[in-house]
Amino acid sequence: MDPSIVSLFLIGAMLVMLASGIWVALTLMVVGYLGISLFSSAPAGAIMSTTIWAQSWSWALTALPLFIWMGEILYRTKLASNMFKGLAPWMNALPGRLLHVNVVSCGLFAAVSGSSAATTATIGRITIPELEKRDYDQKMIVGSLAGSATLGFLIPPSIILIVYGVAAEVSISRLFIAGILPGLMLMVLFMGYIMLWSLWNPDKTPAPERRIPLFQRLRATAGLFPMLFLIIAVIGSIYAGIATPTEAAAVGVLGALMLSAVSGTLTWSSITESIAGATKTTCMITLILAGAAFLSVSMGFTGIPRALASWVGSFELSQFELLLALTLLFVVMGCFLDGISIVVLTASVIMPMVQAAGIDLIWFGIYLVVVIEMSQITPPVGINLFILQSMTKHDLLAVAKMAFPFFLVLVLATLLLIIFPQIATYLPSLMTRG
Repeated sequence: MDPSIVSLFLIGAMLVMLASGIWVALTLMVVGYLGISLFSSAPAGAIMSTTIWAQSWSWALTALPLFIWMGEILYRTKLASNMFKGLAPWMNALPGRLLHVNVVSCGLFAAVSGSSAATTATIGRITIPELEKRDYDQKMIVGSLAGSATLGFLIPPSIILIVYGVAAEVSISRLFIAGILPGLMLMVLFMGYIMLWSLWNPDKTPAPERRIPLFQRLRATAGLFPMLFLIIAVIGSIYAGIATPTEAAAVGVLGALMLSAVSGTLTWSSITESIAGATKTTCMITLILAGAAFLSVSMGFTGIPRALASWVGSFELSQFELLLALTLLFVVMGCFLDGISIVVLTASVIMPMVQAAGIDLIWFGIYLVVVIEMSQITPPVGINLFILQSMTKHDLLAVAKMAFPFFLVLVLATLLLIIFPQIATYLPSLMTRG
């Protein structure tokens, strides 16, 4: 049968199931089963069982529950409050003052949590009351937090980069290293926008706080050292080639337990809650990945990826035009699906097209994550918006409006990545040389 008709049927079935509220993982499995059983002579049941089993014991996936557990442990520590106390005295001299604490603290917490939602919730519950108490502009408080918390997707150890690495079959270590410079670039862009906004609206920025003596500032900054040590231990061990992502994740869990013990939050209750939270999240992601793996195999039997790649190739699009089209596609999908679902839903169809266009898969992973970060702050399914809505008295659309300038900053970051791909490929290339 014509692959275009097959693809329309399967896409229609997928949309109907997703719209009816069926789990993403089950939708992927059912659509994959329909694709094989209806449009090929292969045994769908046997292929489904072997594919899901092969996916479920993938060694690359062992890092996933460990990094998620690390983030769950740290979520229950005093890490965020220590970050605010340590960063605030140093940010007071910058245009925008303590609004920059949102950006820097989100970047630091992202480097130990790997989750955008956890970053939003953890940093938000500390910085929102503190900034409101100091009479900072409400729109910038919420907007800067919504935008900066998306760094949890990009700065390693990123859960979504692990998912992409498994789906695209590329090195997770190199993906982690590739995310460092783009993550720092985004922090600079966010802080740059805050500075420009502050200079343009001087009446909306509170006066500088009383200058704190250098010794007291250094003493407050000491609260950041344990977290910085954990970041260096996890990311540094991967970059130096001392540990694999899984081994680094184990180091991260041990370090997180030690930090929790030092902060006085390590209790039997916090341990069981963190394990339960990590188990739920890991099971959800693993089930989605298993469904995506089966759908990918199913797509191969139907011939849709090859037909789509040939169809797109017939337009003779340049790399920039292809990426522009994909950006629009991912932004639209991000309005209705979470980031992990976007990665697993599109991997089997998009990857052959990307490889045919000669695009580096490591770079594409970083580009994809930056674009997906936009979905975190776009209604109606922007998870960061939901979290901030629950923390503030604003409705969803008001929060989305506050976050919109930072959405544009993410668009600018995407363009910079496309124009200067070295931002994502330089550090991994050093690993290759080493």
